Amino acid sequence: MATLGRYCKAYPIHRFRTFTDWTEEVENLAPIENDEDGSQQPRTNLADDDYLFLQENYVVTDGIFLDEHIIFDSVSAAWKEFCTNDLAFEVPEGELATA
Repeated sequence: MATLGRYCKAYPIHRFRTFTDWTEEVENLAPIENDEDGSQQPRTNLADDDYLFLQENYVVTDGIFLDEHIIFDSVSAAWKEFCTNDLAFEVPEGELATA
């Protein structure tokens, strides 16, 4: 069962691609679902206007779930600095506090 994190933020793919060490695990992209019959079709690439989600743990996913469709998980000090400085990513105070 997928885990919904406490906080994530969507960004257009072109913003992530400006990170020097950015890589994309396109084999993990969420499939496209056909509304008519419910069938799923795999995706093999990201379009320039696609959005991905930066999770509270600095992993990037193709969807809101923390542990599904992981596109980038090479979390490093440089990546965290990029997220903070270039993407202005900040988890709102209190979001990660235990309920």
